Amino acid sequence: MEPGTYQYRKDIMRAQFVSADQPVEISCDESGSEGEKLIGGNTDVFTHASLCMDVESAASCIRGIRARGPSPAEEYKANVLLREKNRSALTWLLEPSGPIHGKAHVHLTDKTFLVVRRLAGLVAGETAHVPDTGPRRDRQAGDMAGDMAAVLYREGRRTFGHERWQPFLSSFNDLMRAGNGRGAGTSAEAFFDMVDVLCLAGAGSEVGEIMGLLRRARPRVESFLTRLLDDPRVIPTLDPLIPAIVRAVDFWGEGTRPVSIVHDRQTTLTEERVARIREMLGEPRPDGLPRSQGSRLAGLRFVASHSDARIQVADLLAGAARKIASDELNGRGDAELTALLRPYVDAFSIWGDDRSRSLLESASCTRP
Repeated sequence: MEPGTYQYRKDIMRAQFVSADQPVEISCDESGSEGEKLIGGNTDVFTHASLCMDVESAASCIRGIRARGPSPAEEYKANVLLREKNRSALTWLLEPSGPIHGKAHVHLTDKTFLVVRRLAGLVAGETAHVPDTGPRRDRQAGDMAGDMAAVLYREGRRTFGHERWQPFLSSFNDLMRAGNGRGAGTSAEAFFDMVDVLCLAGAGSEVGEIMGLLRRARPRVESFLTRLLDDPRVIPTLDPLIPAIVRAVDFWGEGTRPVSIVHDRQTTLTEERVARIREMLGEPRPDGLPRSQGSRLAGLRFVASHSDARIQVADLLAGAARKIASDELNGRGDAELTALLRPYVDAFSIWGDDRSRSLLESASCTRP
C-alpha cells in the first residue's frame, strides 16, 4: 500500500507508538558508501535505510528471510538476499504484507547528481551545506542552483561527450575532497583550466553558459576551498550520509517527537559532524517549511551489526535498495522489484534522472 494512503500512515503511526515526550528509536544502515568519492568509485548509488521496529520483530524478520533463502552464513548479508535463487525472500521482505511495511524508510542518492548539485550551488553562491533534493522540486521552488543542476545533469554528457564530462566531474569531486583534506585531489588551477575548455566547447548552449558562470565564480570557489582547509569543523561537502540522516530524523520525528538513532558502526560520524547534523535540523526543510521543535536528533549510538537484528534488517534493505535503484537508473530495472521498493523511497531523495525517479519514488513519502 502506498505511503500516501490512510492504512500506510496508520501502520507508520503504530510502529512509532510511544509517548510524545519519548524519542522514537530508529535503526539505520547504509550501502554504497565510499565517503566523498562519488565519481569513478565502485558504486553509483548510495542508500540509507532506517527502521522503526523492536529487536524481536527484527529477529523474526531475519528468521523469515533465512527460511525463504537459506544460507550457511552466520550473518545474513544483502549480497546473499540479492541472489536470484533467493528472490522469494527479497519479495517477501518488501511486499505490502511483509514484515517491514509501514516500519521502514529509504533515502536514495544518485552520486553524480549530488556532485552536480554541489557544483551548481557554488555557482549560485551557496557556501554552506543546504538540503539537496531532486531537480523537479528545485525548479518548482524557483531555486537557481536546482535549475542549473538539472541542466548540468541532463545536458552535460550530451554536450561535451563522456571523454570530457566524466574527467570534469571527477576533477571537481577531487577538488572538494582535497579541500576537506582527503587526498591530493586536483588543484584549483587544473580544474579551472578544464572549465575554460568546456566554456569554449559548449559555446551557445545552456551548459556552456553555466560553465561561464562557474569561471566567473572562481574567486568564490577558491575562498570556499580555503575555508574547508582552514576550519576542520566544516562538514564534508559531498558525504551523502549527512543529508540522509537529516532526512531520517525529519521523516520519523516530523512535528511530533525527537528521534534517537542506533546506527551501524560509521567512522565518518565524528562528534563535530553529529553536532552539524543537529544544526541542520534547525534549518528549513527541503520544501522550505520550518522544522518543528519535535523533529530533532535526541541521540546517536553505534552498534555492531552482528549484535543487533535491527541493524541486520536495515543492512539488507539498504543493500537491496541500492541494487534495485542502480539497475533502474542504468536502464536495466526489474519492474517487480522497483514497484516493491517504491513505497519505502523518500520523496526528498537526491536523484537527478526523471525517468527512473518517476518509477522509484513515491511522491507522498514525505512524512509518517
